[in-house]
Amino acid sequence: MKRVSNIEFLKLNKAQKLWYKIKHSIINIPTIIALFLKKVLIIIKKFFSNLFDNFADIFYTFKKGDYKTRISFFIMGFGNIARGQLLRGFMFFLFQIIFIFYMVSTGSYYISKVDNLGDFETSVITQIDPNTGREVQVTVVGENSFKILLYGVISILFVIAFIYTWRINIRQNKIAQEIIDSGKKIKSGKQDIQSLVDDQFHKTLLALPITGIIIFTILPLLFMVLIAFTNYDGQHTPPSKLFTWVGLDNFNQLITWSSNGANFSATFGEILVWTLIWACFATFSNYFLGMVVAIMINKKGIKFKKLWRTILVITIAVPQFISLLYVSKMFSTSGIVNGFLKDIGLISQPIDFWGNKTLARIMVIVINLWVGIPYIMLIATGILMNIPQDLYESAKIDGANTFQQYVKITLPYMLFVTGPYLLTSFISNMNNFNVIYLLTGGAPDSIFLTGGAGYTDLLVTWLYKLTIDRSQYNLAAVIGIMVFLVVSIISLIVYNIMPSIKNEEDYQ
Repeated sequence: MKRVSNIEFLKLNKAQKLWYKIKHSIINIPTIIALFLKKVLIIIKKFFSNLFDNFADIFYTFKKGDYKTRISFFIMGFGNIARGQLLRGFMFFLFQIIFIFYMVSTGSYYISKVDNLGDFETSVITQIDPNTGREVQVTVVGENSFKILLYGVISILFVIAFIYTWRINIRQNKIAQEIIDSGKKIKSGKQDIQSLVDDQFHKTLLALPITGIIIFTILPLLFMVLIAFTNYDGQHTPPSKLFTWVGLDNFNQLITWSSNGANFSATFGEILVWTLIWACFATFSNYFLGMVVAIMINKKGIKFKKLWRTILVITIAVPQFISLLYVSKMFSTSGIVNGFLKDIGLISQPIDFWGNKTLARIMVIVINLWVGIPYIMLIATGILMNIPQDLYESAKIDGANTFQQYVKITLPYMLFVTGPYLLTSFISNMNNFNVIYLLTGGAPDSIFLTGGAGYTDLLVTWLYKLTIDRSQYNLAAVIGIMVFLVVSIISLIVYNIMPSIKNEEDYQ
């Protein structure tokens, strides 16, 4: 495809510009893939290069180091203690003692069992009671695959942390020896403590948050990913039963079409498409209508502005657990809405709002407007008040009508300021559990959808049903990974094209 110059591109109308960008993006896909693979190769090369450099440095340190440094290879912190850095050396030595104790008492057992996640299940055997001589049933508690996997992962992470700490120990001994050889003094324990509240204060502040992220975010995510490669479900629930590794079987079940039995592939495709449709409507309908409401309320001449804002805010002040359940009952076949329509003669039979696939999906989108518009109205109100009024006055002088002012002034400023919010709102709506579960519970159900899924279920509510109702934890983990991949791809694409990132200097 022939590239056009910047001047030629500016001469194109909006439709031609859009079509040119689309064609250019499609043609550039092989180039983008090639660049991505090139970056991956560079990262791999850099990784192995750093690995080789570290091994070379370790060998050099042992070869050129004094006895204090060499002993530190086996007794962590020995060199620091011998050189007077008591606090630093004691911390290294204590960490090594804790690691050895944990590995001997617990860690080595769980790591050795990770390959098969257990050898024997809980069983009941018959034994002779030595006191009475009668046969009795004795429960023999078996191994627990869940604990083996969890503690196995923790133990492996602990091993990685130990290797990293051991490497720091070697590097610090090397640095301390070089400082002493040069005739300078090394830091004492008191100076180490002072540095933690001075030049190293950032490490002190980040220590606790990073520990929390590792324990409460990285570890659960890693565990969830590993569950996706097992057969952990209702038939393989510890401690009575063991589960084991099944490779990519769960992924194949989710993405491979099956003509007989449970067709998870068709269900996943149906719910994924609906999740994306829902996220688009729930995000952009709330965004633009909330902005319109804010513009209308802030318009000069509108009276009782505080009253209108208060009325809208009340809808988000009431907990969704109450309001959405109430709205769900209102639109049931025996609810207030059907009763009212019958009384005024508009219908003879109740409308099944939640029993029809299309109608149920429309209803949840419309009701979500009632929930979401007030948030956007509050955000937009603050932004609208900060847009320079001289821009509107200049536009009026140039003959721009209200719609043109909105498109050229209001909307660009809104998108610039709320671009990150719009992205997070889209992601939140993809995982919007409350609205769907409290309104419909995923209904209507269908014989064509498996895993307990309904036509209004999102991926997140289907995942909930697979775990809570059906105990199919392995498939739920696969769906969790798929949700992560979809959200990550969308986030990366949108983040790199939003005005807040590309055109920041235009709004300074």
